[in-house]
Amino acid sequence: MAETCDILVSGGGVAGLTAAAAFGAAGFKVICVDPTPPVTTRDAAGSDLRTTAFLQPAQALLQRFGLWEQLADHAAPLQIMRIVDAGGAEPEPRVIKDFNAADISQMPFGWNLPNWLLRREILARIAALPNVEFRAGTGTKSLFTRSHEARVTLSDGDQIRAKLVVACDGRSSPMRAAAGIPVKTTRYGQKALAFAVTHPVPHDNVSTEIHRSGGPFTLVPLPDYQGKPSSAVVWMERGPRAEELLAQAPQAFEAEMTRRSCGLFGDLTLASRRSIWPIISQSAARMDGQRLALMAEAAHVVPPIGAQGLNMSLGDLRVLLELAETRPEGLGDAQMLSAYHKARHNEIMLRVKGIDLLNRSSMIEARPLRDLRAFGLNALYSLAPVRKTLMQMGLGVK
Repeated sequence: MAETCDILVSGGGVAGLTAAAAFGAAGFKVICVDPTPPVTTRDAAGSDLRTTAFLQPAQALLQRFGLWEQLADHAAPLQIMRIVDAGGAEPEPRVIKDFNAADISQMPFGWNLPNWLLRREILARIAALPNVEFRAGTGTKSLFTRSHEARVTLSDGDQIRAKLVVACDGRSSPMRAAAGIPVKTTRYGQKALAFAVTHPVPHDNVSTEIHRSGGPFTLVPLPDYQGKPSSAVVWMERGPRAEELLAQAPQAFEAEMTRRSCGLFGDLTLASRRSIWPIISQSAARMDGQRLALMAEAAHVVPPIGAQGLNMSLGDLRVLLELAETRPEGLGDAQMLSAYHKARHNEIMLRVKGIDLLNRSSMIEARPLRDLRAFGLNALYSLAPVRKTLMQMGLGVK
């Protein structure tokens, strides 16, 4: 006989675990499954060395459901977002512009945390919730829906009956595929290297995005590591160049990344292994199906620019939670899911297109176009109302 629950969350990444914890804290019975057991230590094989910057609205959501108090001590605040154009003949700063959170808020833009640590802390929160169960090593296999419930067969043969299935199962989402929801995918020919560094110059809680060609080189503040200032780096390049960098010996790689960083933080030293990720942009045609809500990368994937990825996902979660709590008797019904699609889809499409444009501009190799990019950055920043609006849009509050 099939087990029953209110909500089945397919996917145990940061977004899926957060969804499970949030719905559980709201009183719903939740089962969360993921085929890959989570890696929750920094230097273990397979650990996710990317970081997530929780912007203000996301932090407020985590605080509401008892997650933030477990994360706050590990987080590095992001007070200033610095954009550097280094598109001249040599990788040297030509234009440096700061977006300071103090211009629009009394709080930082956000707080940065490593993904492996997020998994560890969110799992600890889930373990304290008696109405939430996380099953590692088990995935979703098939989906059968009717107007009153969904039936999901798991990879171990078990069946789950749920009022709502939340698909947080990645860009190749099996639940999205089972529901027959199409996606549009854009491939840029880029890959991103993700790793941690230490450096002699303190970051002063400044997130620095350096544009030249191939994609941005971004340093995001982390707490000190072994007594030294530390940052998480996402280095986007054309695929072959990224693979070439990944294969370099540490000393040669450190010289290359210090040069690409324009030496703004002094000599960069690797403080972790390097991981590599393909860069795509992707959006689902719909956010919903019968008894199914798409969330996170099952619904949208964007290049890692402007800390938008997981914050868009938590925007999905906020809407789903509000709809579920407002009409708990209608959990997962057509009215709820149609409202979810309507609330999120247009905004997501705008953000996907906007980030696509930013990424394409960051990839520019021709010098005249790089000069035009620098001119555009100067022009945008010089207009105070435009600068303020850009900051508010980045936070997802406009």
